[in-house]
Amino acid sequence: MFTGLVEGIGKIKNIQRTHDDMRVSVIPFFQFTDCRMGDSVCVDGVCLTVTDIKEGAYTMDVSGESLLRSTLGYLREGSEVNLERALRPTDRLGGHLVSGHVDGTGKILKKEARQKFSLLRIGIDPQLSRYTIEKGSIAVDGISLTINRCEDRFFETNIIPQTTRETTLLKKRIGDLVNLETDLIGKYVEKFYLRDQQKPQKNTSSNIDFEMLVEQGFGD
Repeated sequence: MFTGLVEGIGKIKNIQRTHDDMRVSVIPFFQFTDCRMGDSVCVDGVCLTVTDIKEGAYTMDVSGESLLRSTLGYLREGSEVNLERALRPTDRLGGHLVSGHVDGTGKILKKEARQKFSLLRIGIDPQLSRYTIEKGSIAVDGISLTINRCEDRFFETNIIPQTTRETTLLKKRIGDLVNLETDLIGKYVEKFYLRDQQKPQKNTSSNIDFEMLVEQGFGD
């Protein structure tokens, strides 16, 4: 589990591709020494497991499912990515609960500088936009962001200077793809609601009427 508060940026050192999956090695640009083999790391919003550590590079396997739903398949050697280590129970939960299980990708439609902030409009599939609400949370390339405006096919968010400095988000260009993970709580609420709606309704109407009572000897 992660918070969506990206710790810093790393660079892709090496990529090994097979038919269905991929192995990627990342060199962090910040202190990463307490990360061990078997630990979970959020790479551009995708939860991956560290399988090897050598010469400052952390190697992780990427499954076919992750390649299908995310932008990791577009990475090249030298690409920069957002990194966050898994949440510890003693950490402050400053963002929101991020699982690292990406729902799909979105496309950057608009970038606009506004004094200290930047406005970002991101296109989103309607199947995912049903989980977006104004002032709700969404993870974009692993970054916890607040939604300021949302429609069926896009949402808008403000990028603060800290996010600009510590992540790759504003290095993206219009038309670039980003990884999206919608709010985990919203998805559970929807599932519980739909499951209750699909349950067969018990017939609460009574079969007792006046004629039945007369037949049983309760009438005059």
